[in-house]
Amino acid sequence: MTAAAQPRRARAQRIVRTLAVTGTGAAVLALPFIGATSASAAPAAAPAAAPAAATTPAGYANNLDGWIRESLAIMAQKGIPGTYNGIHRNVMRESSGNPLAINNWDINAINGTPSKGLLQVIDPTFTAYHVAGTSFDPYDPVANITAACNYAWHRYGSIDNVNGPY
Repeated sequence: MTAAAQPRRARAQRIVRTLAVTGTGAAVLALPFIGATSASAAPAAAPAAAPAAATTPAGYANNLDGWIRESLAIMAQKGIPGTYNGIHRNVMRESSGNPLAINNWDINAINGTPSKGLLQVIDPTFTAYHVAGTSFDPYDPVANITAACNYAWHRYGSIDNVNGPY
């Protein structure tokens, strides 16, 4: 290594350490800007499947934030109450944000109707509270959120009023 490269490397390492202390996310975001000076990369493996689309068909981000925002837009059109924070809080409690989550151990599962998706809705509830314009798949994140919020509206007044399993 040349003498000229050493000060830059030390400075980059100090920046990374500082950012890591303030938050791993910030450090990850900063790495492309400070440059990788000592990392060695293994050859990239071929992807097993095509990567997920960056956006939903409606143009929202294809992630929890986008699914909630798309659901809120549909809910606003249909007059279903709820807030981003109320939905997010319940999603994190029910599925930790995993749209493919399934509960195969509780009484619903024992009775043959396991809870599914982001807000852990059983099939009969999903069918009864399905919102027109969304998928009929209970694992579809937007359909799951919107049906669960419709159910919560009719049962509790809003998803915002749900503070535990429902």
